[in-house]
Amino acid sequence: MTATPLFDRRTFLKASGLAFLAGLTPRGLAAMERADALFASAYRDPEGRFGIATLTEKGDLVDRALLPDRAHGLAYNAATDQIAAFARRPGTYMMILSRRGFSSPVVIKAEDGRHFYGHGCFSPDGKRLFACENDFDAGRGIVGVYDATDAFRRIGEWETHGVGPHDLSISDDGRHLIVANGGIETHPDFGRTKLNLDRMQPSLVLLDAVDGGLVEKHPLPAHLSQLSTRHVDTDGKGRIWFACQYEGARDDRPPLAGSFAPGEDIRFLVLPDEITEALGLYVGAIAINRHEGLVGLASPKGGMAVTVEAATGKVIATTSVKDAAGIAPAPTGFAVSSYAGRFREKTLDLTFDQHIAALSPSHL
Repeated sequence: MTATPLFDRRTFLKASGLAFLAGLTPRGLAAMERADALFASAYRDPEGRFGIATLTEKGDLVDRALLPDRAHGLAYNAATDQIAAFARRPGTYMMILSRRGFSSPVVIKAEDGRHFYGHGCFSPDGKRLFACENDFDAGRGIVGVYDATDAFRRIGEWETHGVGPHDLSISDDGRHLIVANGGIETHPDFGRTKLNLDRMQPSLVLLDAVDGGLVEKHPLPAHLSQLSTRHVDTDGKGRIWFACQYEGARDDRPPLAGSFAPGEDIRFLVLPDEITEALGLYVGAIAINRHEGLVGLASPKGGMAVTVEAATGKVIATTSVKDAAGIAPAPTGFAVSSYAGRFREKTLDLTFDQHIAALSPSHL
C-alpha cells in the first residue's frame, strides 16, 4: 500500500511558527525538515527529570520540554498547536505547552478532593479541554471541563457514570465525549492500589460534549466484570475502538479489545488465544491508522505490538517490542515506543512513558 503522508511539510513548518523553529537545535530543525510525521511522548531522562519529547516517525529527536513531574498521556490541540500533559494517576497536575512559542506553559492543579487519571482531550475547535478525574472520597468518575480560551480556567465537572475513568476521547463532530470507565476504585491514601477487584463495574460511556448529559452507557457483561476498559480511539467513520486490561485469573482468555458505534452494542475483537496470551492479558495502548484501516495494540507486559485489520478483525502483524509502551498511527503502520527508550527505528537515552500523541493535524 502506498504511504500517505500525515501532513505537508511546508504547511506544517509554516504553522509551527518562527518562535518554535528558532528554538530548535540545528539537529532538531534538520530532523523536522525531513519528517513525514511528528509525535510527542512523555519521558524521564537519565538525570531523573521528566518532560515531553517531540520526535519524527523515524525516532529522530526534534525538541524537548521539561515537566514538573511524571506525565502519562498527552492531548494535542490541532487548532492551536498546544500539547496538554496529564499527571500519572494519582497525580494532581496537568501542563499545557504551546509549540508555537506564543505563550508560557500553563500548569493546572487538580481541585481539592480530585486527582487526574493521566488522560484527556481537546474539543475539535480547541476551545475546551476535558480531563479524566477521580472524586476519590465519593468513589466516582469525573470529567473536568476547562476553558482553553481563558487560561484553562475550570468551568465545571460532569459525572462519567462509572468508576475509574481512565481514558477520554471525543467524536470528530465534537458532539460526544467517549469515556472508558475502567471500573477500578483507587484512593490517593493507598497510592496505586486497586481497591475493588472483586466488585469491578467497567463500562464505556458517551456523554453530550456540550452539557455532559448521559447519551449511552455500555456496561461490560457480568462474566467480564474484571476486564477493565482502559483506552479508546476513533476511526473517523463513527466507530469507537477500545482496549482492556484483565484483572482476573491468568489462565483465562478474555477479549482484550472491541468496538461499537453510537446506538449499537459492543462487539469484541476475537483474537487467537495465543495472541491474547502473548499480550499478557493486557493492552496498554490502542491506536487507529485511519488511512490504512488498521488497529494497533501495544502491551508492555507481553512485550508485543499487534496490528489488526479493522474491517475483518484479522491479525496481520505482530512485532516483539520489549516493554512496548505507546502506539500511534504513522505514515505506514504504527509508531511504537518502549520504556527502554525505543521509538520506531531508534533507541534514545530516554525512558518513554505509556503513550504517544500524533501531532499531525490530519490524524484527527
